[in-house]
Amino acid sequence: MNKKIKTPAVDLLFHAILTLKDVEECYTFFEDVCTVNELLSLSQRYEVAMMLRQGNTYLEIAEKTGASTATISRVNRSLNFGNDGYDMTFERMKKEEE
Repeated sequence: MNKKIKTPAVDLLFHAILTLKDVEECYTFFEDVCTVNELLSLSQRYEVAMMLRQGNTYLEIAEKTGASTATISRVNRSLNFGNDGYDMTFERMKKEEE
């Protein structure tokens, strides 16, 4: 975990997020907290990560999501050298589907 982001303010934000009960509550909260562009950027990165894990090429991902190759590369770096946060959620979502 990056110690630069571990602050009381970030802890407070994360605790607030953990109180959200469903997707509609997430929309309500995140529309207040984020700009539309910030929220779309976050969702785009998540979609890119999913597609990378599914074996899609950079070109396929760029065409489907509109993400730049720089964004795709950054997400790929997180998947390969990050904290496994994406994979943790992918696994949990997969279990929920089963």
